[in-house]
Amino acid sequence: MRKVWQVRVRSMQIISIPEKEEIKEISIGESEHMVGEFIGDEEGISLIVLGSVHGNEPSGLIAMRRMLPTLESLKDKIKGRIYLIAGNTRAINKGARYIDDDLNRHWTEENVERNSPDSSIATNRVEDIEQKELLEIIHRIISSAKDEVYAMDLHSTSAESPPFALIGDTLRNRKFAKNFPATFLLGIEEQLDGTTLEYINNLGAVTLGFEAGQHTTEAAIENQEALIWLALVHSGILTKEDIDFEGYEQKLKDAMGEELRIVEVRHRHAITEADEFKMELGYENFQPVKKGEVLAFDKHGEIKAKETGLVLMPLYQSQGSDGFFLGREISPFWLWLSRVLRKLKIGDLMRFLPGVNQHPVEESSLTVNTRIARIFPLQIFHLLGFRKRRWRDDKLIVSRRKHDTKSPFKRK
Repeated sequence: MRKVWQVRVRSMQIISIPEKEEIKEISIGESEHMVGEFIGDEEGISLIVLGSVHGNEPSGLIAMRRMLPTLESLKDKIKGRIYLIAGNTRAINKGARYIDDDLNRHWTEENVERNSPDSSIATNRVEDIEQKELLEIIHRIISSAKDEVYAMDLHSTSAESPPFALIGDTLRNRKFAKNFPATFLLGIEEQLDGTTLEYINNLGAVTLGFEAGQHTTEAAIENQEALIWLALVHSGILTKEDIDFEGYEQKLKDAMGEELRIVEVRHRHAITEADEFKMELGYENFQPVKKGEVLAFDKHGEIKAKETGLVLMPLYQSQGSDGFFLGREISPFWLWLSRVLRKLKIGDLMRFLPGVNQHPVEESSLTVNTRIARIFPLQIFHLLGFRKRRWRDDKLIVSRRKHDTKSPFKRK
C-alpha cells in the first residue's frame, strides 16, 4: 500500500456567517468545481461529496468550505481519497435552482453521451457545460479507484423540514446508510429520471442523498458538515478518534428528533411550468395527509392526495419539476425480508413467472405483461429491488439497480 500525501484546495473561501442567521449570498468561480481534494492513500477508499447541485441550496458548498482547514490539519491521518465538489457553479452565483435545465435531472443516457469528456458535440446550455465539467471529474475519480467508492449528494428543502437521508435501493447503499442517525426515504430516485446519484450509483459507487433542512439556514450548514465528518469515519477514511465523532452524531440526532423512520416513496406529483402549480400553504415535510385531501392547485383546479400517508418535500419555490411526493412508513421487517430474498438471488428467478420476461436489451430490467401477471403486486418487485417503472405499449418494464450486493471496485 503506497502512501502519497496530496492536498489540493481550490476556490477556498471561508465564509463567516453569524449563528442562526440566514445566508445572504455566496459566490464561486465558474467551472471551479473542485473545492478540496485530499489524497492520503491513492489506492484507498474514496469519498465523493457533491454540494449545491441546485444553485439555490448553498449549505453543501459552505459546509465543505468550512471543513477545509481541519482536513488540512488531518492530512497525515487520511487513509483514502476525499473529493469535495461544487455542483452547478453558474446557478450558485445567481442563487437559482438552475439556469436552463435541472442539473439533478440531467444525467440521462442521452445527455451523458452528448456531454461526455470525449464528445465533440458542444451546446451553449448552461447545464450541458456544467455536466461536461463534472463528468470529467467523476470519470477521473471512478477510473482510478482501487477500492470502494462512496458518493454523497447534499441538498436542502424549500419547506421547513428536519434533515433526512435518501437511499437508492441497493443492499450496499442500505448498509452504508444504516450507520447514520437518520430518517430514510427509500426509493425516491426510482421515481425520478436522470438524477446525479443514480448515474454515479450505476457506475458502481455506494451512494447516499441528504436533505439537510430548509435552504438558507445555518442549521442546514451544520447538518451537512456533521454528515460529511461521519461519512469520513463510516467509510473508513478517518477514525472516530480523529474528529469529534460523538458531537457530530449527537448534532444529527438532535436535528432529526427521537423518532427515526424508514419511509417508502409511493407517489410523485410531477409538474411543468405550464401547469401553474401552487402548493397549499402550511405543509411541512412528513406531515400526515388523508386520501382526498386538497394539497395544491394548478390551472385545472384542485390536486388531492391519492392515498393516506405522509407528504414529502412540498414545493414552495418558483423552480422545480416535483410538486410533492407521498410516502408511507414501512417496518424494518420488510427491509430484512428484502435483504434475505436478494441474497438468495430470488430476483433472478422472476423472469420464469407467467407474463414476466427478461428485457431483450437491459440486463437489470424485466418486462411484465400485466394482463397475465396481475396476481403479482408491485410490492413483490419492490422487495427484490425492481423499483423503477415505465410503460411501453401494454408492457410494464421494471428495473433494479446495478451492483446491488457486490462492488466493482473493492479489492479481492
